Amino acid sequence: MWGGRFSEATDSFVAAFTASVSFDQRFARHDIQGSIAHATMLKECDILTADEVATIIDGLQQVLREIEAGEFNWSIALEDVHMNVESRLTDIIGAVGKKLHTGRSRNDQVATDIRLWLREETDNIIELLVRLQSGLLDLAEQHTDTIMPGFTHLQTAQPVSFGHHVMAWFEMLYRDTERLVDARRRINQMPLGSAALAGTTFPIDRTITAELLGFEGICQNSLDAVSDRDFAIEFTSAASILMMHMSRMSEEIILWMSAQFNFVQIPDRFCTGSSIMPQKKNPDVPELVRGKAARVFGQLMTLLSLMKSQPLAYNKDNQEDKEPLFDCVDTLTGSLLAFADMLPNITPNKESMRAATMKGYATATDLADYLVRQGVAFRDAHEVVGNAVALGIKEGVDLSDLSLAQLQQFSDAIGEDVFDYLTLEGSLAARDHLGGTAPNQVKQAVVNGRARLKAFA
Repeated sequence: MWGGRFSEATDSFVAAFTASVSFDQRFARHDIQGSIAHATMLKECDILTADEVATIIDGLQQVLREIEAGEFNWSIALEDVHMNVESRLTDIIGAVGKKLHTGRSRNDQVATDIRLWLREETDNIIELLVRLQSGLLDLAEQHTDTIMPGFTHLQTAQPVSFGHHVMAWFEMLYRDTERLVDARRRINQMPLGSAALAGTTFPIDRTITAELLGFEGICQNSLDAVSDRDFAIEFTSAASILMMHMSRMSEEIILWMSAQFNFVQIPDRFCTGSSIMPQKKNPDVPELVRGKAARVFGQLMTLLSLMKSQPLAYNKDNQEDKEPLFDCVDTLTGSLLAFADMLPNITPNKESMRAATMKGYATATDLADYLVRQGVAFRDAHEVVGNAVALGIKEGVDLSDLSLAQLQQFSDAIGEDVFDYLTLEGSLAARDHLGGTAPNQVKQAVVNGRARLKAFA
């Protein structure tokens, strides 16, 4: 492979140690796609003849058929996917196969392959995200009136609609989708034509290749084009934020499934049991997603560390960019597949949620707001409600169960209509503004969410 420069063969261990074909063969289809476009461009620029290019393309298509049929013999001695494909091409069509590499290098070839592959995977992930968000919208729509406690510091804070909580998940994922759509623009820039690092002396036309491969832009500097992995780091960063969101959702589901909460159930097919405790139903899918988030975070750190000390242009270090990126994509895709099937099938335990909401004096803020509307300064209202809560704790009852006389001992601004504001339904309905938890606002948020998702179709 190295021609006449070397006086001895590569050590067998070094050959295996430096080879990447065991994992970069994943790029085979994209490598052949790029080679067909490159050969077509060489014909258009009169660098290769039409007959030569037709022969090359026929040969590449045969190589692809062999790979897809599982009949291709991958060789570590040929180091990577690019040389394996080119070597087999030359076996099939003879010496003309050696002309394919005219005007390019493996440096710009691999950079192109990664971008083609990651662009496709990003599209698949965005599609999965949209499916997951659509399922969440359906779930939220079913439970706009289902009451649960909203938490801060994991302490009961205020009543919210379960649908409103689900819509919070939707918003998190919507931002993730926007990030990936934006990152895709920078993934979809073509490095091919940069050759090893300085461009090529052949009169190529990179716009032809970019159009054939569906790139929306061309990398503007050959040094940067072959050594840039920003797009992979950016994707992995977006994936890490997405996995962080999914981990937070997982944590809530795990807590809510516990006997102590008993808020939700997920279908048995997403759970496992215990080998010794017959009563157990373990939320394995959410637990695994929570754990896999750490794995994706680690791949981001790997790519950042890989690139931080590299001088321009390409270095062999960059061979180590693929496995972290592959693992990140595989982990994220699997997690999204599981969530897209599981989350829309959550069943809330309405009675348990309501009972939990009643235990935490969740309408205390509503009482304070009521007093403010009666002309009491908020800080004074805050103290009044604190005293009322203390009495409720002492009596072992909720604020709504205290008598009017008991409440009025703390403020004569409290009237009989106060109980309209201390009910859970009244609390939800009172927050009737954009982004609020009032059921009609949640219903409108679902309608808006469906309209917003159309932008990603």
